[in-house]
Amino acid sequence: MSKIGRKPIGVPQGVTLSIKDGLLIVKGKKGELSLRIPQEISVEVLNGSVVVKRNGDSKKERAIHGLFRQLINNAIIGVTEGFEKKLDIIGTGYKAEVKGDELILYVGFSKPYSMKIPQGLKVSVEQLKTVEKNFRITVQGIDKQLVGQFAADIRRVRPPNVYVGKGIRYVDEVVIKKAGKKAATTTK
Repeated sequence: MSKIGRKPIGVPQGVTLSIKDGLLIVKGKKGELSLRIPQEISVEVLNGSVVVKRNGDSKKERAIHGLFRQLINNAIIGVTEGFEKKLDIIGTGYKAEVKGDELILYVGFSKPYSMKIPQGLKVSVEQLKTVEKNFRITVQGIDKQLVGQFAADIRRVRPPNVYVGKGIRYVDEVVIKKAGKKAATTTK
């Protein structure tokens, strides 16, 4: 049995779980999420906790067991606390703004890059008081997968340059810079 899969999930106060038509519906103070229960898994809600069991012992069932338990745990955390990803925009003239349901990035292209903000996400942009006058984008929501995917899509527009360091990066991301041609030839 999966080490993660066999652990019961505690359901905090204010969170309700219900199973209808093969869907697990998780409701909390921040919103509601639903997860489709795979055929290989059975879910039981007992005495303020959720227990995930697999129906057989095939390779696929073992693979899904721990994954689905963690997806339920993420849904519970999402409807109680929510999830957040922060990205920094570093570079001269680089900036971002939110207009309606679109995030507009000015990151060195001939035209502004526009991205539609998915339903259920809140995106905010703030200007940091640093020498480079960077901007910070904050993506918030209750669905961990959606928050992470949209943050990755933003980063993919202009990933950090390994020679100069400018671009879009996560706040806690460390970019290891490479030595340029000039530095490589002067050391010989």
